[in-house]
Amino acid sequence: MKRMTDIIAASLLLLLLLFPLLIISIGVKFDVGSPVILKQKRPGYRNKPFSLLKFRTMTEQKDENGFLLSDEERLTSYGRLLRKYSLDELPQLFNVLKGELSLVGPRPLLMEYLPLYTDEQAKRHLVKPGITGWAQVNGRNALSWEQKFELDVWYVENQTYLLDVKIMLMTLKKVLKSDGINQPGFATAQKFKGAGNE
Repeated sequence: MKRMTDIIAASLLLLLLLFPLLIISIGVKFDVGSPVILKQKRPGYRNKPFSLLKFRTMTEQKDENGFLLSDEERLTSYGRLLRKYSLDELPQLFNVLKGELSLVGPRPLLMEYLPLYTDEQAKRHLVKPGITGWAQVNGRNALSWEQKFELDVWYVENQTYLLDVKIMLMTLKKVLKSDGINQPGFATAQKFKGAGNE
């Protein structure tokens, strides 16, 4: 039932958002550059890697030594607007159709984090990752990593169809209010350095 809901909802949303997606793509092309879509390797169900799709929000600006500038410096005003309303995440509806993501589940993080998880935190990969999740509607990037993982594991151990519906409704409210987009002092969130090293 969850997979069927994912397919139907993602298909309908893509049809409804076809024109906005085109407009956003044009904006990204002129403001950030090409490619418009960013592909990032992320761990999926049981750590299987997949390419997560997002609209690009940062340039490739480098310093005089050839190193990329900080995320904060590379994040454009247009990119900041997309992130504020989570519009940069819309291409992930294609990930949902492909079965790599669900609408609801723990957010897929970086591959480099995999060896840093405790056994308890690693349980977040026992379900398919999602576009939104229990941690996202309960603080998102305003939470500490430990808090996020506790919420992710709670979801894994308590997931139901009704809980997914509740999370989707809460997500809509959070997006409209732009809650928890970033951690104070960071463009998004501080990198995870392992348990006890936050």
